[in-house]
Amino acid sequence: MTTVLHQAFFQHALLAGTAIALASGLVGYFLVLRAQTFTGDTLSHVAFTGAMAALAGGYDLRLGLFAATIGVALLLGLLGRRGRPDDVVIGTLFSWILGLGTFFLTLYTTHRSTTQGNAGISVLFGSIYGLSGAQTVTAVLIALAVSATALLIARPLLFATLDEAVATARGVRTGALGLAFLALVGACAAEATQAVGSLLLLGLLAAPAGTALRLTDRPYRALALSAALAVLELWAGLALSAAAPQLPPSFAIMAIAAACYGATALVRPAARAADRRATA
Repeated sequence: MTTVLHQAFFQHALLAGTAIALASGLVGYFLVLRAQTFTGDTLSHVAFTGAMAALAGGYDLRLGLFAATIGVALLLGLLGRRGRPDDVVIGTLFSWILGLGTFFLTLYTTHRSTTQGNAGISVLFGSIYGLSGAQTVTAVLIALAVSATALLIARPLLFATLDEAVATARGVRTGALGLAFLALVGACAAEATQAVGSLLLLGLLAAPAGTALRLTDRPYRALALSAALAVLELWAGLALSAAAPQLPPSFAIMAIAAACYGATALVRPAARAADRRATA
């Protein structure tokens, strides 16, 4: 374990992963609070389709990730009410996106997979140990920008989430705010795909936030807790993967996140009782 800490690939994974987990925890809190988890699930498949489309066309994988996730996130918001897509819209786009993903995967494997044979697997399951120094810097900058934006809009977004009618009456542009948030979710999904892969992306967005919401009813405390849990779970997952190399880092991270969420069933009543006493 001590040896791997001095390896460049692990340092890159730790640095980029920390920033990505922070962004995922902050964005994921509002995603769960606004009951838009299904949107996050859809964007995980969009990330795969976008990456495959870029690779099939000979473009940079990251270009496809960001263009697809942000574009589809905005489309979902525009088709919904006040930036909140309903399940029918999401389900329709979900099936269409999956079909496109299969199409682009076929194109990629038949025409270009000889040059980047493991790219498809990396998109599905993550490649956090494969980040170069330049990719790490880019990932950190993007994740920090997402985190800063999430904190900037946190107050009005929380207001619009908890009481949309009153927020609208007070002059909050809830529709535009909802679209901005979905674009933020898309950017976060594109960046987080590199850490845990598109198949496990939803876990990084939803599990820490779900755990935080089970532990406290106080919004800003839950927001901070969601971000802290995401970072700690990523650190623990990387440490577990380093100690047991046969465990892929994505699996280790998600296993710990799921275990933390499951453990809240034991502590939830006491935590909520403490919150009620503090509020009183």
